[in-house]
Amino acid sequence: MSLRHLATAILCAVLLTVTLVARSHPSRQTAARLSTPNEIKAEFTNVPCRDEDRMAAVQALFKKLGATDADLSIDHHKGVDNLIVRKSGTDNGTIVIGAHYDKVSAGCGAVDNWTGIVAVAHAYASLKDTPLRKTVLFVAFGKEERGLVGSRAMVNALDKEQSKHYCAMINIDSLGLAAPQIMDNASSNKLTKLAGNLAETIKIPFSHAILGGADADSSSFIDHGIPAITIHGVNPNWKSILHTSYDQPQRINAEDVYLGYRLALAMLARVDAADCGAFR
Repeated sequence: MSLRHLATAILCAVLLTVTLVARSHPSRQTAARLSTPNEIKAEFTNVPCRDEDRMAAVQALFKKLGATDADLSIDHHKGVDNLIVRKSGTDNGTIVIGAHYDKVSAGCGAVDNWTGIVAVAHAYASLKDTPLRKTVLFVAFGKEERGLVGSRAMVNALDKEQSKHYCAMINIDSLGLAAPQIMDNASSNKLTKLAGNLAETIKIPFSHAILGGADADSSSFIDHGIPAITIHGVNPNWKSILHTSYDQPQRINAEDVYLGYRLALAMLARVDAADCGAFR
């Protein structure tokens, strides 16, 4: 499908997002802004290839897309830092959408996981001026490659009462090698079903994959009793690219990253409109 036809087919998805928000705030209707495929593609012209440069690059990307210093915070835990961009809602519920910003020593970490950071940042840009019911935390997790350290630190800091108000977590990890898929071995059943239904509604390709030997930051939330899902976009050759010197920007199909961003954005809108316990 061409980018032109893709943009036309997805127009209804914008209306879906705006309609859901408008139902929650009939007196304050502000349309979500949908990033374009070319805007997504442009984010891969200058990927930070050194792990020590990633945090600063994530901050710069969110600021470029409209976040202020007041919106950004760094959640310091022992041995790991998570970057959080907070958008407050009107209800008690909280949604987390995140991606890890760290990389392994080999390669550029373009697919794994600058693609996820780009998708999360553009989801923020789409919703930053749109009234939402629930507070949304856009999170860049540290040290995922060392054992989900950042995401585990975040959930371990929550007590049982706080956890009840965390409605769902949407994780994005390694887009751009294929159309969006759900990592079944790191995703909750109800969110997986929601993702499939929304993909059909907004007419984007969608499938499932169990990635043997792999895990993702969504697992940290599932282990804590919070519904979570990982959206990825890898192909059968992923083991020959991820965590190798071949993980470079030229490997990325930006159109597939765009589709992952759209699916995540549609899921955010639906979870925001639902009761907090709907996906437990």
